[in-house]
Amino acid sequence: MNPEHVDVVVVGAGPAGMAGAVRLASHGLKVVVLDEQGSPGGQIYRGITLAPLARRDMLGPDYAQGNALAQALAGATVRYEKGAAVWQVTRDHQVSYLRDGRMHTLQAKAVLLATGAMERPFPIPGWTLPGVMTAGAAQILLKSAGLAPTEPVVLAGCGPLLYLLGWQYLRAGVPIKALVDTTHRDDYWRARRHLVAALRAWPYLRKGLQLMRSLKQARIPHYTGAEALAVEGREAAQALTFAVAGKQERIEARCVLLHQGVVPNIQFSQSLRATHAWDPLQLCFSPLRDSWGELDVPGIFVAGDGGGIGGAQAAALQGQLAALGIAARLDALGAPQRDQLGADLQKQLEANLRIRPFLDSLYRPRDEHRVPADQVVVCRCEEVTAGELRGFVALGCTGPNQAKSFGRCGMGPCQGRLCGLTVTEVIAQARQVSAAEVGYYRIRPPIKPITLGELAGE
Repeated sequence: MNPEHVDVVVVGAGPAGMAGAVRLASHGLKVVVLDEQGSPGGQIYRGITLAPLARRDMLGPDYAQGNALAQALAGATVRYEKGAAVWQVTRDHQVSYLRDGRMHTLQAKAVLLATGAMERPFPIPGWTLPGVMTAGAAQILLKSAGLAPTEPVVLAGCGPLLYLLGWQYLRAGVPIKALVDTTHRDDYWRARRHLVAALRAWPYLRKGLQLMRSLKQARIPHYTGAEALAVEGREAAQALTFAVAGKQERIEARCVLLHQGVVPNIQFSQSLRATHAWDPLQLCFSPLRDSWGELDVPGIFVAGDGGGIGGAQAAALQGQLAALGIAARLDALGAPQRDQLGADLQKQLEANLRIRPFLDSLYRPRDEHRVPADQVVVCRCEEVTAGELRGFVALGCTGPNQAKSFGRCGMGPCQGRLCGLTVTEVIAQARQVSAAEVGYYRIRPPIKPITLGELAGE
């Protein structure tokens, strides 16, 4: 099958993808947006075009802002393909995807990857039990279908999303049994050196303080400085246990929602063999890119949280900057005009990112919650524990790719998405070297599962 030729393929219809696609189309380029969801919005604005007004109000004004981007995408001369599972992007800009059970391939002059973020693993004892979910997964259910737990929940971990979901659950009438925050005093002390820059981004701080105030006014039990988190239960979650200032606590709950931040989704950029670096502040790997978002793979651009966590507004700005960079590369825009149009966007981006060092320092996940004890399952798909992984290291395993050979770690259906960072850090600790030296899984297509029949159908 001969591929269809287009100017630009945008992978992902979140804030970066939508803003980038609209900007690209404004410069007369033929743009195709491929997105796995049934409507635009990405994770942060998931279901925004389908959500009833009551749900938008419940989720808050930040969520409602996504409607303007979605409407702009709908009004642009952009081909938007929903339900498109992209399984391969090549270095020569060929994009293969599955839609409605059929294979399709596009040949582009440039590709914009706007694949967003995914939740950081939170491997603690009992995290694989039924009744334990991530806060992000719970929020997706709330956004996409208005679904929420009917019994009291416990929110545990750290990061802004934990408080945002708590606030949204209050508005949805979901009973919250407790909020267990792992942030310690030393985290506040570490973050203080970034306080001046954070104060220049006061609207973000104000939002966070308002969320905390709402939860406090609702008299929800709030624990801070929690350590040694574990979920009790045999067949399903029964309780969350933890320690605060040396005192052991136990909260009975059949629904425990865990969260300790988000990290870039780097599956595509890793499969392209683009250069990645370990971010010591965000504790993850991020692809290296220039000021326009271009990787060291010519013609491949990354915008949004897939290149480093910055939030929805920063992602939309990066999408526009990447669009300008692509337009200049394809001679739809002169370099001087690109630089002129990009100058204000760069200033806005810098202003939006001022808060990040403060947040990354304040909500740095605890070592014990990233690098678990021996009995804790690391790779959920293949049921490999941290102890087994350390045993592999003792036998000569040097990194995640070797761990596949030693014990199938990372070879299950998720292809290392859920365990990748944990595997890297467990091995780094066992070898007493840096995470950067250990590296990440060598990602290969298909990025999304496809059957042999579907592949043959192309």
